Amino acid sequence: AYVSEDPETRELVLESGALVLSDRGICCIDEFDKMSDAARSMLHEAMEQQTVSVAKAGLISTLNARASVCACANPIGSRYNPALSVSENINLPPTLLTRFDLIYLVLDKYDEDKDRRLARHLISLYHDGATGAARPHGGAEPIPHDLLRDYIAYARARVQPQLTDAAASKLVSVYQDMRRDGRERKVVVATPRQLESLIRLSEAHARMRLKDTVGAEEVEAATRLWYTAMSGSAAGAHGGIDLENIHTGQSAAQRERTKTLAADLRKLLAQSPAGATTSVAELLAGMAPYGVTREQLVTLLRELSDIVTLDERTGIIRPRRNIVAANAGPAAVEVA
Repeated sequence: AYVSEDPETRELVLESGALVLSDRGICCIDEFDKMSDAARSMLHEAMEQQTVSVAKAGLISTLNARASVCACANPIGSRYNPALSVSENINLPPTLLTRFDLIYLVLDKYDEDKDRRLARHLISLYHDGATGAARPHGGAEPIPHDLLRDYIAYARARVQPQLTDAAASKLVSVYQDMRRDGRERKVVVATPRQLESLIRLSEAHARMRLKDTVGAEEVEAATRLWYTAMSGSAAGAHGGIDLENIHTGQSAAQRERTKTLAADLRKLLAQSPAGATTSVAELLAGMAPYGVTREQLVTLLRELSDIVTLDERTGIIRPRRNIVAANAGPAAVEVA
C-alpha cells in the first residue's frame, strides 16, 4: 500500500499494493531478491499477521493482506554457491525466509534426459508438431487451464476442512519425531513454526481433494512434501535437515568455523596483560591468518561480552574484569 495524490482533488489517497489486492488469494513475486528494504519490512508483517500497516502523510490504516505468497529469487551473480547458505546466496534476511512454509532449491544441473524433455517442451510452444514429443512416456493429457483455475477457485471458496482426531494425533507424532531427530543430531529440525506449516499444508491437501476433514493421510502427504522441499534448501552437513542454515543465514561449515574463531579469540584476549586495552584494528591485524573481516570480528566480540566490552564508536576493546574490579573498589572502601 502507498499514498498518492488525486489528480483532480489534490487530496492524498491510499492506494492498494500487490499484497492488499491479493487478499484471500495468492501473491506471486518474481525477482524476490531485488526487493527494497521497505517492501521487505511490509512482507514481514503480511506473512506473520496477514495485515499491512500504513502510516504515511497523516494517513494511518491497517489493511487486510490474507494472501499466500509464492516468491522466486535468483542467486547472487546467477550462480549458486553450495558452500554458502540459501540466505547468503539470494541475499535475503533469515527472518524473512523462515516465514515460508516450503523453500525449494532449483539447481540447473546437467541431465541429458531432462535437458531433452525441457528443450522439446519449449519448442512445442512454438511448433505444433512437437506437442506430442513434449509429453514424456506417453503421459496423460494436461488439464486445461480454465478447468484447473475453476477447480482451484471452487476448492478455495467452498471447502474448509477440519482436523480430525487421527490427524491431530499424527501431527503431534510427526512433530515429536522431528524434535527427537534434531536432539539426537544436535541440530534444529523443527520449531513450532514448522508444526503450523504442516497444519496448513495438510489442510491444503485435503482442500485440493475437496474433503471436509483432514485425515492422517493428508498429514503424511504434507510431511513428505515438507521433507522433499527442505532436504535441498536446509540440508545438513552430514545429511538430514538442519534449519539453522536458514535461521542463522550460515551453513553448517560456516557455523563450525565461527565457533572455532570464537574459541581462539577468547584465548587470545585472555592472554592480554591485565588492564590492557586494544582496538579492533589491532586485533584484526593479529587475526589476519584467519581471514576475518571487520564485521565478523565485531560480531564475535559481541558474543564475548562476558569477558570484554566493545566501544563500537571508537573501536576500543576493554577487559571486563577491570570493570568488575573498578565497581568493587569503591564498595570495599565504603565498607571499610
